[in-house]
Amino acid sequence: MMKTKAVRLYGKKDLRLEEFELPEIKENEILASVITDSICMSTWKLANQGGDHKKAPDNVAENPIIVGHEFCGEILEVGGKWAHKYKKGERYVVQANLQLSDRPDCPGYSYPYTGGDATHIVISEDVMNQDCLIPYNGETYFEGSLIEPLSCVIGAFEANYHLKNGSYEHKMGIKEDGNLLIMGGTGPMGLLAIDYALHGPIRPKNLVVTDRNPDKLARAEKLYPSQDGITVQYVDVGEVEDQVSLLKETVDGGFDDIFVMVPSEQVITDAADLLNPDGCLNFFAGPQNKDFSAKVNFYDVHYSFTHFVGTSGGNTEDMRKAVKLIEDKQVKVANVVTHILGLDAVAETTLNQPAIGGGKKLVYTHKQSELKKLSEIDPASELGQILAKTDGIWSKEAEEYVLKQFPII
Repeated sequence: MMKTKAVRLYGKKDLRLEEFELPEIKENEILASVITDSICMSTWKLANQGGDHKKAPDNVAENPIIVGHEFCGEILEVGGKWAHKYKKGERYVVQANLQLSDRPDCPGYSYPYTGGDATHIVISEDVMNQDCLIPYNGETYFEGSLIEPLSCVIGAFEANYHLKNGSYEHKMGIKEDGNLLIMGGTGPMGLLAIDYALHGPIRPKNLVVTDRNPDKLARAEKLYPSQDGITVQYVDVGEVEDQVSLLKETVDGGFDDIFVMVPSEQVITDAADLLNPDGCLNFFAGPQNKDFSAKVNFYDVHYSFTHFVGTSGGNTEDMRKAVKLIEDKQVKVANVVTHILGLDAVAETTLNQPAIGGGKKLVYTHKQSELKKLSEIDPASELGQILAKTDGIWSKEAEEYVLKQFPII
């Protein structure tokens, strides 16, 4: 038997840090450590909804689940069924969007022993059966925890589509050398989308990013300036009454692809009005309200062939592409990390995500630490001096310091 410490969900806004024994693994299971987990807004939504969430057990009060689905760690023991494929000591990441045919179960939402906010876990055979346990050979654990959100962005980009001239066939992906707009694009998922637009396989000619926060826009512009023939513009729409006219002026027309990163009815309506003929709008933001709707122009749908899609999560192929991008250092996911914390601060941080703001909150699951904002870490401290080397961006050296120096929970 092995003990674990984990944050488990018992009901609406009821997250508890507990220590308990894991069952011995079966032939079809894998025992693993978790080193890092990145807190997702989806977990905040799960915590708010409790058993009403579509992926949570109805009896979550009697059958609590480990939260967290953006995690990275090491394999400790492999059941006989999987001994041909996985080895002790390998680093791994998990594609949490299992897409089971008969139930909505996913790690971090549905399982009593499979989730990211824990020191040790038993990985359900569902994960391996779906080929969702993926080897990872990156330099850091924290980048492994950011593969899942990057895979969601990759999936969104690949879900967009455009017509092939003279036919009813569609070409998947954003339009090459087109105009791309990311609305509300300075949050962590927006930054990953900017990074992927600049470094992915299909690239736009013009990229426009909007937000209502000038500080976040300034940070995004510093991280992702115009490059490699792609013109990048950052537009503050906080005090703008007519953002449609303003944004059309930025590219002398409309947009071929638009990603809406905030669940706002007005933003969706404006986005629809900004589409070029054969343009594609991707509603990336996930609303909590099941009756959420917005006004769109169906004249344009009929005569201009505008398209609307939505994506929630990625698939295993998206995850593997994200792994390769990070292993090959083609994207800089460290840019989205703004806070670090230990397992003891997970419950409070998860429940207060909107109020905390910022980007990704990175959990070191074996460590004890209050939530720390990177920009507020004492520059005279050893960790502050490490961060100064990378202009405040989280790094391999910073992670190694935490793993060595922070107290064990």
